[in-house]
Amino acid sequence: MVPGNIQEKYLSRYKMKITRRQFIKKAALYGGIGILASYPVLVETHLLHINHYNIPVSNLPHSFHGFKIVHITDIHFGPLVSLNFVRNVIHKANAIPADMIVCTGDYVHEKHSKTHIDTVWPVLSQLKAQYGVYSVLGNHDHWADFEQSQYWLERTGQNLRHKSVKISKDGEDLWLAGAGDHFEDSLGIDKALKNVPPDNCKIVLAHNPDSADQMFRSTVDLFISGHTHGGQVNIPFVGPLILPVANKNYSSGYIQSEKFGVFISRGIGWAIIPVRFNCFPEIAVLNLTPMES
Repeated sequence: MVPGNIQEKYLSRYKMKITRRQFIKKAALYGGIGILASYPVLVETHLLHINHYNIPVSNLPHSFHGFKIVHITDIHFGPLVSLNFVRNVIHKANAIPADMIVCTGDYVHEKHSKTHIDTVWPVLSQLKAQYGVYSVLGNHDHWADFEQSQYWLERTGQNLRHKSVKISKDGEDLWLAGAGDHFEDSLGIDKALKNVPPDNCKIVLAHNPDSADQMFRSTVDLFISGHTHGGQVNIPFVGPLILPVANKNYSSGYIQSEKFGVFISRGIGWAIIPVRFNCFPEIAVLNLTPMES
C-alpha cells in the first residue's frame, strides 16, 4: 500500500502533466484559429500575383496578335493598402514586358477628401509602357473628390474618360476608349467612339463590368473592367460570397457575352470588408489573340 503523502505527490504530478498537455493542445488550437482568422486580413491581402490571360478579341488586326496589356485596378490606397505596397505594384507592373498599361479606377479608399488622391497619384504617374498608359475613374474616385481625380488623370497624361485614342502598329490600328463610372458618371461610350471608324477594333475601359450591359450604339470588341475584386472571399465549390454587380456572371477573368468579351480583374485592394480568401490580389497581363470564327 502506498503511503498517503507519496500518493498525494504522485497525483499532484499526474494532474500537472495533464494540465500541461491540455494547455499545449489548447494553445495549439487557439493559435491555429488565430492564424486562420488573421490569414485573410494580414496575409492574402498582400500576396500579389501576376496572372497571364489569353484574351480572344474579335476583329483584332494581325499586327496586334500577341499584343500585351498590363491591367491594374482597384488599388484602394488607404486602410491596409500602404503606399509602399502601391510602389511595389507599380514597380512590378513596369517590369513586365508588355506593350501597354491600362488602369480602371478606384485608386483610393477615402470619402470627401483629396489627401489620398494627392498621395497616391505621384506614384501612379510612374507607370510607363511603349504604347502608353491609359486610365479611367471608379466610384471611389468620385466619392473622394472627382475634380481632383480628374485633375491627376489630365496631369499624368493617362486620361481616357469619355475619350478614345488610336494605337497604331505596323500600319494597322486599334482603338482604346474610356467609359465613365457606372454609378457616378455618364457612360459616354458613344461619345468616346463618335469619330472612330465602325469597322475598326475597339477596346473599352470601364470600371464596372455592368457597363457592358448598358445601352450604347457603338460596336465594341472587348471590355476591360475591375470593381468586383473577384468577390474577395471565394469559397471552394461555392464561389464568391459578395459580387457588387447586377450581372452575377461578372466575377473575374474572361467572360464571353453575346456581343463581345468582358475581362474583369480581381484588383489590388479591398472594399466592404478588409479580407481576401482564395482570391489573391493581381496584376493581370492580357495577351490579345484573334477570336476563332
